[in-house]
Amino acid sequence: MILKVYTSLLLLFLVNSVWTRTVRQVYDDLDPDHWSHYTSECPKECFCPPSFPNALYCDNKGLKEIPPIPARIWYLYLQNNQIETLSEKPFVNATHLRWINLNKNKITNGGIENGVLSKLKRLLYLFLEDNELEEVPAPLPVGLEQLRLARNKISRIPEGVFSHLENLTMLDLHQNSLLDSALQSDTFQGLNNLMQLNIAKNSLKKMPLSIPANTLQLFLDNNSIEVIPENYFSAIPKVTFLRLNYNKLSDDGIPANGFNVSSILDLQLSHNQLTKIPPINAHLEHLHLDHNKIKSVNGTQICPVSIALEEDYGYYGNIPRLRYLRLDGNEIQPPIPLDIMICFRLLQAVVI
Repeated sequence: MILKVYTSLLLLFLVNSVWTRTVRQVYDDLDPDHWSHYTSECPKECFCPPSFPNALYCDNKGLKEIPPIPARIWYLYLQNNQIETLSEKPFVNATHLRWINLNKNKITNGGIENGVLSKLKRLLYLFLEDNELEEVPAPLPVGLEQLRLARNKISRIPEGVFSHLENLTMLDLHQNSLLDSALQSDTFQGLNNLMQLNIAKNSLKKMPLSIPANTLQLFLDNNSIEVIPENYFSAIPKVTFLRLNYNKLSDDGIPANGFNVSSILDLQLSHNQLTKIPPINAHLEHLHLDHNKIKSVNGTQICPVSIALEEDYGYYGNIPRLRYLRLDGNEIQPPIPLDIMICFRLLQAVVI
């Protein structure tokens, strides 16, 4: 199970670089006789590398409009410009686009022509970070795999905007203006293959409703969340990485076994208001509890298995797998209690 999780995450994090590198290798040996043809098609405002004919680089050019995109282009780089509108005209021939980077422009929802994005049938990656969007653009290409909308002004998610995005694996909405009211019970309906959901740096006070069941990584840092609902993680049984740093969680806001979840391998609760370590599962490998209000640590109490039982079974039993424990920024005085080391025999680093 853990091997499957790590394999999926590796694909999620590395697919961009691997894909691009593979395509570059394919075209490194391109016949020079074809270079002049590709150059003549290239928009004068952009750069078309002969060794990578499926890519069009129009970034950092001070563009206010998107130039006509040649039919051969798969990868389109338009970041760091002054583009305000997305219209259908430049994309008439661009029927093979897989990747569009429009980060750091001035695009608003009003500047996106209706249906222009959904007509890009083969688009897999859409980057619209650092623009001026106030809601998630719709409709979107049904084959989309990654949607990055960080650092906009998004406060609204239109109903059903994700309902047909069954291939989406990453949704990044961090550093926007989302309130709890923006995340309804059906907001993420249809995201059956989502692996990473990032809603950090918004204005949430509650845990979001109806997270897709296949989510592996859930990032909720820098919100104002105070309570974890009872059995919240039973609805997302595959969650492996959970980040809740910089929230307002207290001991009273966490159910007795709120984080005692076998799927969670990395749990981050830094910069909250905890006075004690919450119960954890024996499968947990990384635990971040720095900058809370914890005054002492009792290894016998927090150990997820009986220490006596652990000593009987040794390394062949179900011993806790914790390898990294961070407790600095609390009120704990060294040395590290001996019972911590007895319980967590696999610990490689303790920050205190």
